[in-house]
Amino acid sequence: MATATTVIEMPATPTNQHTSVEISNGSSASTQIPLEPFAQANGQVVQAWERWNRPRINTYRLAAIFFAFLVFGMNDGSYGALVPYIEQDYHLSYIVTSLVFLSPFAGYTVAALFSDRLHLFVGRRGIAIIAPSCKVISYAVIAAHPPYPAVVAILAITGLGNGLLDAAWNAWIGTLAQTNQLLGLLHGFYGLGATISPLISTSMITQGHLGWWTFFYIMTGLSALEILTGTWAFWSETGAKYIDVNRTDGADKGMTRKALKQKVTWICASFLLCYVGLEVSLGGWIVNFMIRVRKAQPFPSGMTATGFWLGLTVGRVVLGFITPMIGERIAVSAYLVVAVGCELVFWLVPQFIVSAVAVALVGFFTGPIFPSTIIAVTKLLPSEMHVAAIGFSAAVGGSGAALLPFAVGAIAQAKGPATLQPIVLALIAVLLGIWLTLPRMPKRLHEA
Repeated sequence: MATATTVIEMPATPTNQHTSVEISNGSSASTQIPLEPFAQANGQVVQAWERWNRPRINTYRLAAIFFAFLVFGMNDGSYGALVPYIEQDYHLSYIVTSLVFLSPFAGYTVAALFSDRLHLFVGRRGIAIIAPSCKVISYAVIAAHPPYPAVVAILAITGLGNGLLDAAWNAWIGTLAQTNQLLGLLHGFYGLGATISPLISTSMITQGHLGWWTFFYIMTGLSALEILTGTWAFWSETGAKYIDVNRTDGADKGMTRKALKQKVTWICASFLLCYVGLEVSLGGWIVNFMIRVRKAQPFPSGMTATGFWLGLTVGRVVLGFITPMIGERIAVSAYLVVAVGCELVFWLVPQFIVSAVAVALVGFFTGPIFPSTIIAVTKLLPSEMHVAAIGFSAAVGGSGAALLPFAVGAIAQAKGPATLQPIVLALIAVLLGIWLTLPRMPKRLHEA
């Protein structure tokens, strides 16, 4: 007997996506209906969430985003290895060299203010084109070895590109099931990029005897590839579709303004500003610290930056699976307390090997903090505010990557590079204080 199947078409609601489920009555006939965004399960109302592999296109989108964050991490991780050579090439002081950290602040600021609105006009497809295009332009200019003022100016465009992709892709993964694990993997790829870039750039300079700017030939090519992969994966994600899926009842207007009225948005933004500033300050100045304070050779000093980013990468992947079992609030607090102990060892034991191991452990225990903060936003704010709140918080965090390393350089100019360690210790303590101000986080069924 032929199998009879009935497909029931239901009007799409503008706020959510649908998946299909098959309902069988025990006979050969079955009915396929879309799963509504809210359905009954064991007497409870449960929200239906897309998964990393359903629909199938999400697999390719996730791969494209992971690659984008690999390149993002290579950008941030390269500064620590390149700063001593930029300083030597242009004959700069610490504070003038620190402008390479400060310049992207302008781009991150623009991304923070306009990320959500840009989604409304061009969708995620537009972000996938615009963000890496900004990086291709800036990296191509730097690869030409221009005068130092041009390097500083063009890095603002790099900040815009990285700020846009940071906001967009964190927010998109925040809409999927198993968010904690996926964000851990996402930022693990960032850490992987930050791990390999000091190794590549240091080897090019010390072993290949190439100019520091030649590293940006690689970055230009990778960012061009990022345009192709992201555009293909998100081609159907237009601005109109973004509005249809995420906005109702005129909520498309002023969502950033609404998100900024939420206390959680400002707490998470302040937290990420300090956290990313800590991350990039330590990764960006560790090589200089090892050369000037620990009196190490350039190549092993460069490897300490690799060790820090490698620890951060492993921490994001490994602890990303442990954190949801403990709960983000307790887990992050514990990680920060342990990081304080590791940082004290790094500061107070003046031996190269001990310092290298301790800084890798600081990276390991601070690694999962960024993904956990994104999870906090998704748990504490309504879904329609996620892109605006996460976009603002992530972009402010990117501003921390500009402001705090610049401040570290300015202080080092006045007091010497040994001041890096007490500054890092103070930042970890401030992070713990800010984190404890967050409200109690509810459990979400879609993360189970």
